[in-house]
Amino acid sequence: MPLRQPNSLGSWGAKTMKLLFICTHNRCRSILAEAITNHFGEGRIIAKSAGTSPVGDVHPLSLKYLAEADIPTEDLSSQSWDEHQHWQADVVITVCDSAAGEACPVWLDQCLKVHWGLADPSRLEDSEDAIAEALTKTIAIMQWRIEALLTNDLDSMGHQELAATFNALGIQ
Repeated sequence: MPLRQPNSLGSWGAKTMKLLFICTHNRCRSILAEAITNHFGEGRIIAKSAGTSPVGDVHPLSLKYLAEADIPTEDLSSQSWDEHQHWQADVVITVCDSAAGEACPVWLDQCLKVHWGLADPSRLEDSEDAIAEALTKTIAIMQWRIEALLTNDLDSMGHQELAATFNALGIQ
């Protein structure tokens, strides 16, 4: 069954747009993106996150710095993209280079797919201060992208305009 598509007028209609953020381990970047989107999405966009090879736990510093930014963390968990098969995302956003090239499951074929690459703060082996700075920067980038996305009239955008908007945000 195909996922939600633009209506007959080519727009998405006045529905909440669903984003699925994917990263290999679903431990840091995709988790940050999910939490930030749900916090700043104004009910217009909601998100879930998943991994192609989830590790099963969320990076503790991701939770710490989200909490310090007053972004709720209670429902965050590391999970496989298979767990979202029936959620019917509108847009799938890969946030790491590893997941960007992977073949998506067939149930994601009807989704708009974009890449918003982000450096992985959880892989740093520097001081905690350097890791904190990297996490804070990643949170700020993702918050900016979501807030910039919301400045658009998403309900009136056709598929191509929506793809262009998402792609432009991914390179900024």
